[in-house]
Amino acid sequence: MDNRPIGFFDSGLGGLTCISQLMKTLPMERILYFGDTARTPYGSKTPSTIKTFSTQIADFLVQMNVKMIVIACNTVSSTCLDDLQKRYPEIPVVGIIGPAAETVALTCKKGNSVGIIGTKVTIRSKAYEKFIRKLNPELSIHSTPCPTLVPLIEEGIIENEIMDLSIQYYLDHFLSYHKVDTLVLGCTHYPLIRANIEKLYPGLTIVNPSKEIVKSVQRVLTVQNLLAEGSSFDNTFYASDLSENFVNMINRIFERSEFRIAFKSFDLDTYK
Repeated sequence: MDNRPIGFFDSGLGGLTCISQLMKTLPMERILYFGDTARTPYGSKTPSTIKTFSTQIADFLVQMNVKMIVIACNTVSSTCLDDLQKRYPEIPVVGIIGPAAETVALTCKKGNSVGIIGTKVTIRSKAYEKFIRKLNPELSIHSTPCPTLVPLIEEGIIENEIMDLSIQYYLDHFLSYHKVDTLVLGCTHYPLIRANIEKLYPGLTIVNPSKEIVKSVQRVLTVQNLLAEGSSFDNTFYASDLSENFVNMINRIFERSEFRIAFKSFDLDTYK
């Protein structure tokens, strides 16, 4: 057993959708989360820049004595997972793409049309396609970037006509042209607009990587005997810019949470 916290990080607010799922599944665990809100979004940045930022954050989490690192960001997972696993061989490092891709590969059959939406970097990497096709080469897979959705979500523009119009701009033609029946939300921000997508496209099967990664976390903690028995550690949410949007989104997601939550700001220049 190990009562140290699990370290999560994301380019901003999106990774919080993973934590809400983990709290339901593993209520004894405590979380140390870092959102790089000062430099979000990552999806339009170069891979080298993303690797620099991710290493800074992961170094910080290791300094805070986490027992595991969860990359709650598709963009980082598609570009940095192998590098971070090699950098920290003493602790498990889990990415978000593999668990969701495995679910798609095992549940979809020949004849299904799978759509993947994400940031420009995630889509360009073809990480989902490569992983899914390795397990199930018969599937029809299509992808498209949706670059403006993350900034809108970060600003809290969700239950709004602007968000619905933006979703339709990216998905109307994409879904109909490829006859997509299964959609992968290839960005951890996107579960926050799942209700919008379901309203606009009823009948669409949606795969949420934020939910699937929790299964992988639970499996790793169990196999490596790292499950917590209970801890006095607060669930702590760090941000490179402790903005009003960040605090509001945490309060929105964890509105009725019984878990203690602390907010802190941290300057990543310390790790440059």
